Amino acid sequence: MSLTDNLLQIQSSDYEEVIEKLYSEVYGLDDFPKIPDQQLEECAIQLWNWAVTKNVGTTISKNQKAKVRHVACSLLYCCDPENPTEGVIRKQILMASKTGRTWLDCKNPQMADNFLRLAVKGLESLYGHLTSRGDGAADIGSSKGDVEKDLLRVLSYQAESAIIQGNNHDAVVYMQRCKDMLQRLPKDTAYLSLMCYNFGVDTYNLKKFEDSAFWLSQSYDIGKMNVKYAPGSEVQAKVLRLLGTVYLEWDCQRFQEKALTAVSLANKESVSAPGLYLKIQILLRCGVSDDHIRVGLQEMLESKVPLDVCLSTVKLLMSKDREVLSFEYLKCVCQHFESAPDLGTALVLHIELLLQKGKELLGKQKIEDIITGHYSGKQLTPQALTSLHVMLWDKASKHFEAKNYSEALQWYNYSLGFFKAGQMEPNSAKLQRNRASCFLQLKQLEKAREAIKEAERCDPDNIFTQFSVYKIAVQENNVEKAAEAVNAIGLLSRCPVSTEDRLLVSESAAFNLLSLAAQIALENEQQETAMKALESLCDNSKDEAQVLTALRCLVRLVLSTMEQPNDTTRTVNLDVLLPYLKMALQKVSCQSCMTVGQRAEEANWFRKIAWNSALQCESSPDRMRDFFVLSYQLSQLCPPDRTLLMGQKTCLLMAAAASLELCRKSPYSAQTEELTQALEHIQICWEIWKTLKASGNFPMDPTDTLLLLYEFEARAKLNDPKVETVLESVLEIENVETKVLETIAALAMEPPAHFPLLCKKALRVALSLHKKQPQADLARCSKCVHSLIKLSLPSGVSEVEAHVLEEVWEYYEEALSIIAAAPEDFPEMETLWLLTRAWNTGILLYSLAQYPEAEKWCGLAMSFVRYLGSLQESYEKQMSGLYSEILDRLDKVKKKIIMEE
Repeated sequence: MSLTDNLLQIQSSDYEEVIEKLYSEVYGLDDFPKIPDQQLEECAIQLWNWAVTKNVGTTISKNQKAKVRHVACSLLYCCDPENPTEGVIRKQILMASKTGRTWLDCKNPQMADNFLRLAVKGLESLYGHLTSRGDGAADIGSSKGDVEKDLLRVLSYQAESAIIQGNNHDAVVYMQRCKDMLQRLPKDTAYLSLMCYNFGVDTYNLKKFEDSAFWLSQSYDIGKMNVKYAPGSEVQAKVLRLLGTVYLEWDCQRFQEKALTAVSLANKESVSAPGLYLKIQILLRCGVSDDHIRVGLQEMLESKVPLDVCLSTVKLLMSKDREVLSFEYLKCVCQHFESAPDLGTALVLHIELLLQKGKELLGKQKIEDIITGHYSGKQLTPQALTSLHVMLWDKASKHFEAKNYSEALQWYNYSLGFFKAGQMEPNSAKLQRNRASCFLQLKQLEKAREAIKEAERCDPDNIFTQFSVYKIAVQENNVEKAAEAVNAIGLLSRCPVSTEDRLLVSESAAFNLLSLAAQIALENEQQETAMKALESLCDNSKDEAQVLTALRCLVRLVLSTMEQPNDTTRTVNLDVLLPYLKMALQKVSCQSCMTVGQRAEEANWFRKIAWNSALQCESSPDRMRDFFVLSYQLSQLCPPDRTLLMGQKTCLLMAAAASLELCRKSPYSAQTEELTQALEHIQICWEIWKTLKASGNFPMDPTDTLLLLYEFEARAKLNDPKVETVLESVLEIENVETKVLETIAALAMEPPAHFPLLCKKALRVALSLHKKQPQADLARCSKCVHSLIKLSLPSGVSEVEAHVLEEVWEYYEEALSIIAAAPEDFPEMETLWLLTRAWNTGILLYSLAQYPEAEKWCGLAMSFVRYLGSLQESYEKQMSGLYSEILDRLDKVKKKIIMEE
């Protein structure tokens, strides 16, 4: 009770939940328990009335209404007394029949059946009540008639439920009871006839032809039972036509007579175009002679059947291989409708059938007649003319595909015959483009140009027009005109593109024209034009996959020209190739519809191209760097493995080396950017190298050394204080090579770098390592000492300091020991250099009145004289005299000092 109250009071948005709860409470009742309760009865009636008030509009759904009625009716039957009054029985009948009907409307016949049975039971009980009462014969007769009418309705509902459930036998039984009642209820004749017709339609749709034939026959028979209340002759004809169709589709050979009888009766009831057409269908299916069919065809013409039905009949005859009869009837139709405004439809069909049967000559004659009539007042309707154009173009297209270009051109010219000179229409532009294609294939360039000129006049902003312009330009080898057309196609491809019939097509379809343009150029050996077409596609298309395909083609074209052994050509082509690879990187990096695997495959292909291109740039460090950087960036989009990481490491090493090489060739002011870039490559390379070393051993790999060398050079030239840390890392390398240290020393002093202390440190370690060798390389040892002395010797008065002289003296002693170890192998000029620098140092000290030191350094210089070889004699004479003078002067100075003291 509380649920019912809630339903009566709540807002519409909450109906569904309460209805479902009510329905679930009542649905489980197998038999209605007898609960005589006045309040429960009132509740059932209120619920029923509530559903009635919600019947208008869409306040509750049909299914919800069925459930509410189900609940209300069930509650009412629970209140059923042992001896119900007439009033109670009538309420029960009303609710049960309407609830059953509502469930039927919800396509739930199983739920409907129970309530319909209750309704029939109630009606039969009420009829018994009325019969048992003897008084008021007239009133009783009227009431009994109403009961019978209601019973007929409920029985028809039961028949409908049985049909829905596929139980044809039960439906027949219910309907037979209804037919038996028609004698007393003649006004329900039309209702019952239409009900049987509907059953016939339903079973026909389910291909249950036998059941359908039965119900349609029943419908027709019921309609004949009482002409006054029958559905009418047109409806009867409709029933019979469907009955004839059922026999036709069921088994025409077996039911030939029944099918013809049905359609003949239909046409007798109400002659109509569908009925006459059906008769021809049945006659053809039965395989009767042409004479029999001619009778039916003549009947159609005499019955003023519309032209479209006559033409459908012509097509039907042709489809059933009655060619002679089809053309014969078509001729009669054209004569019969000679003055009709839509006669052109028949003429076009005539041409279509002639062409279908391979009678092209006759078809062409008919077309020429229509063209003549077109300009003499016998114009086709727009629809017929459009159909003819479609047919002509289809014929031309097939000839074009078969490479019968002259024949294709003739069919296009027929279509052109319907266009007035100067007529501005998109279809005219398309026609001219098609004609131009034919002229091109026939090598008639002048006529092709004229056709395209006309197409441009009609529709200049059409991408297909520009494509035709392009094709002609390629045929004429007009590179400039072809390039203009390619640019126009590229611009037009950015806008919505329409096909020739003005339907929008996808963007990719538009860009396919550019792909085709490139293909055409290549077929005509015009690589430059092909590349312009592909470049336009890349610049304008938003489809990454399409652009990448075009870029692959461009790369291959460039590579094909790089095979020529010409350095200038190779350099130019590398400059062309670089932006293609940069665009490929951009497109592959975009998030698109490509799968991860597809993206990796594309990136790997372009990565290899960038790598191989870099290897061809030995004399061009800037190009080499750019290609190696691109190769590295593309490799980042590939699945990482050991081989790929090795490639990445090499790319970055080479890029860093190229950047440093560029730096050496650049003025100091422009070096910072190159050095910073080199450092970036080096830092990333360190990370990759660490990952690789963690995965295995690389005992002979020089990567550590190279990275440290490159980093030292970059930081030294950037005046970065971290350069000292880099040197320490070099010194920590196990078995570091002396050559590496010598290189470090040279880099420390290579302008703009200036790190003399680091240079000397590297040289000292290098010299120490040289001396530890089983057989020292005297030349390289000499160079180290030479560099150390050169870096350390004072160049002026301000630099003369005791610790400096002491350091240099050690280097000289080292030099003497090297010379003494192999005097004959030591370079004479190097000995002379050592001698000269030592002597000059002594003279400098003498000028500074540092006499003991001056004597020491001059004496050191004299010790090198004996190692001079061929120069020994001349230098010994010169230096001995000078050395004696210096010693004399030193003695005098010493004596003077003593005297002063």
